[in-house]
Amino acid sequence: MRSLVLIGHGSHLNGESASAVYRYAELIRERGLYDEVIEGYWKEDPSLRQVLKTTASTDVTVIPMFISEGYFTETVIPRELGLGHQGPVPPGGVARVLGGRTVRYTLPYGVHPAMTDVIVERAREALPDFSAADTALIVLGHGTTRNENSNRVIYHNAQTLRESGQFAEVHALFLDEDPKVGTWPEVVRAARVVVVPFFASEGWHTLETIPEDMDLSGPVTVFAENPHGPQTVYYAKPVGTHRAVADVILHLAEEASGASTEDGDPDHAHTAAWATVMERARQGLRLGEVLITCQSGVFEIRHALDEGMPGHELQTLVTPEGVRDATRRDEGGHHRPVHTLRNLPRGWRAVLNEADLKRAIHYLYPAVVEETYAHTCHVLRHTPWPTTARRQTGIYAKVQKATPAQVEAVAEDVCGGCLRTRLWAGRKLPHTFFDGVPGGIPCAEACTFLVAEVREEVSGKRGGGHTHNH
Repeated sequence: MRSLVLIGHGSHLNGESASAVYRYAELIRERGLYDEVIEGYWKEDPSLRQVLKTTASTDVTVIPMFISEGYFTETVIPRELGLGHQGPVPPGGVARVLGGRTVRYTLPYGVHPAMTDVIVERAREALPDFSAADTALIVLGHGTTRNENSNRVIYHNAQTLRESGQFAEVHALFLDEDPKVGTWPEVVRAARVVVVPFFASEGWHTLETIPEDMDLSGPVTVFAENPHGPQTVYYAKPVGTHRAVADVILHLAEEASGASTEDGDPDHAHTAAWATVMERARQGLRLGEVLITCQSGVFEIRHALDEGMPGHELQTLVTPEGVRDATRRDEGGHHRPVHTLRNLPRGWRAVLNEADLKRAIHYLYPAVVEETYAHTCHVLRHTPWPTTARRQTGIYAKVQKATPAQVEAVAEDVCGGCLRTRLWAGRKLPHTFFDGVPGGIPCAEACTFLVAEVREEVSGKRGGGHTHNH
């Protein structure tokens, strides 16, 4: 068996932040090269601390879905995965044995040499007949003064394309550092200009900031009186949303440090946990806010409060992805970064086979099966709040100053709306959903949502009682 894990940033506030990672996971899953493709996030479920527990294989390759090297790929992700590595990742990645799993961690996909070809493809989409005679290319990066590595991939791609001779000029420009994108009229001389954003996804910057900074009116903008004469700008889609990125991810996985020629074994604890859940599901299972029933080998999932409602009155879902998309927002349309908050929307039913049921449960309650089973076997490790706080870096290091009273006050508000029981705070959980208690789900460590709220509390920016709708 082989498992591939794609790591995204995610967001506590914006559900679209995770969409690109979901899309690439689906594209790679369709190819059947890995037994499973799992998504994990810094700001959503399954968290970086949980995601390795959700893999079925002892052979795991982890790809950071980031456009460049930097703080997250070099510090946050390796730390949260427990890799024992900090700093720049070597070209072949890092390999570690963790809990019986061989885990390979690679460079972010954005620094792979094949991304140069993706830039060209985006340029060709925007301007099919670009030429070395009259077309300039702008490779546009975000830029930051916090990590010198973040701009290196932009300059490298620009230089490679400059040397290729495909364009009359090639420039590297940035949003947040010099040379800034707003200077393009003074810098670029060619009559036709293709702008390719080297960004991971379509978002605020690509839809709003860049067009505003460049005075663009759409995909094609004509400037009649620029310093170097009339110019036409062709604005391309970001590189990170191109289908070819799926190929780049697979190349990274194949080139990973210590890549084995033999597949790994099934993870025994993972196998036992899911075998137990499937056995319960065949008999009828209440898990969190959902009810799972089985008839003639076909499983149905629905909100427990919709029990007894005729099927035709509910939206029918037939894929795990359908379950995922239908439950990413609550009844009020708010993003649900923490899936165990008691705000699962109603009005749907999923009809699935056994293989799809597992993935649907994973999307509904990531890592819950594995962690709850470990708790029932008395092998789930708890991480007390002080340990979690000491591990935080960057803007979150501030949570180390939180008093126990502050942490408890925030936790009462945030965790009061969650199905999990705070083992990390000393609470006891004698019975779980395996014993027929739907809300019997352990919480081994404070989640990133709570950490963020504690930071707001320490900063004096937090208003009470508002978190349950997130």
